[in-house]
Amino acid sequence: MKTQSQPLEARRSANYRPSLWEHENLLLLGNKYAVYKEDKIERAKLLKQEVSRMLDETEGLLEQLELVDNLQRLGISYHFEREIKKILTNVHVRHVRHRKRVDRKRSEDLYATALKFRLLRQHGFNIAQDVFGCFFGDGLDDEDIKSVLSLYEASYLSTRFDTKLKKTIYYTTTRLKKFVEMKNNESTSYVRKMVIRALEMPYHRRVRRLEARWYIDVYGETHDTNPNLLELAKLDFNFVQVIHQDELKSLSRWDVNRLEELPKYMKLCFLCLINEINQIGYIILRDKEFNAIPYLKKSWADMCTTFLKEAKWYKRGYKPKLEEYMENGWLSSSVPTILLHLLCLFPDQNLDILVSYHHHVIRNSATILRLANDLATSSKELARGDNVKSVQCHMHETGSPEAESRAYIREMIGVAWEDLNLERKSCWLHQGFVEAAANLGRVAQCIYQYGDGYGSPEKAKTVDHVRSLLVYPVP
Repeated sequence: MKTQSQPLEARRSANYRPSLWEHENLLLLGNKYAVYKEDKIERAKLLKQEVSRMLDETEGLLEQLELVDNLQRLGISYHFEREIKKILTNVHVRHVRHRKRVDRKRSEDLYATALKFRLLRQHGFNIAQDVFGCFFGDGLDDEDIKSVLSLYEASYLSTRFDTKLKKTIYYTTTRLKKFVEMKNNESTSYVRKMVIRALEMPYHRRVRRLEARWYIDVYGETHDTNPNLLELAKLDFNFVQVIHQDELKSLSRWDVNRLEELPKYMKLCFLCLINEINQIGYIILRDKEFNAIPYLKKSWADMCTTFLKEAKWYKRGYKPKLEEYMENGWLSSSVPTILLHLLCLFPDQNLDILVSYHHHVIRNSATILRLANDLATSSKELARGDNVKSVQCHMHETGSPEAESRAYIREMIGVAWEDLNLERKSCWLHQGFVEAAANLGRVAQCIYQYGDGYGSPEKAKTVDHVRSLLVYPVP
């Protein structure tokens, strides 16, 4: 007996636009300024030697700190990790000695103190907020805008325990906004651009490569521009861009070839993807004492389970509380799966401790991505019939208006960053892995800073970002 088949339910669709990056166009990518590689490579070697000499010979606390900061902002500090580590170690040693000898005296100006604090914290050195002891309170009123900006940037390296330093964020933000609103200020255009940039997103939370591309243009406007640093930064950016272009062409070529096979293997594509990733993990770890494959398989299975739970919530019309949503949402963000695969590349890391993915580094990185995504995409996703997101969960649970709930979610992102900052100086994980987790948070905030950078890339500046990194060379 034949039964009448049930009508197929229409599947929800995000209606994303086709990719803007066609395979044929990607193959045409090139960097005309890196054509004569041999001559430029030799020039870059000479410049590296000169900068290395500068690092060894520069004296004076402020001069050393500014040199390190400029190297980082220009995107070339990775060439001088040994020299920078030596400088910051010496700075830290002098700081500890000075702290024992002098108690809360204004021996350094605020600009230098904040710069020292930020760089030492960034590189994992232990430095307490009480270094600002003489600057907390009303003593900031007379500080110049460059010092206020330095304190503003330093405050974003605070942890949840740095209560006094965290309070300066409001004050410095207010001062910087007033400075930008002044029509006839006497400050240089360089300082003004730095302030506007910082107010949009503090340096600590920005994608380093994008920041380097922006700073290369701005650095030339400073009164003390070092031409060797600027030339090396331009050469290095173009060299790295060529490498990224070649990698992108290779990946695009791989995708085109695979697309021809998709109709035949559509039902198996997801399983094949999992298998290929697991095989990569096996190749990486086959010479190690333990086998990571069970961990990698579990991470994929757990992520799929969170997708299923969200689908069940949608079918039932269930509105979870914010805590319940986040317990599922930080796993469904895919960050734990991504970072677990990355962790396999680092030597001597104990995966047993991460089997539940509840390490603070992973959870905080995932929290940043999930909440940044929700702030940018939840309205459109709800409009097309998707689950409620963190903003709506908080609204439903507390009865708060949307604006207040969004402000609360932004506070949650700030707390996650504070906890990531804490892990820099207290975590047993490889610091390269901790930095990679932070970079994942930076990428998330970059993609969703001006809206849905994935679903509407041309409206959220994602297209501009990609072009600046992969298409347009530095002249």
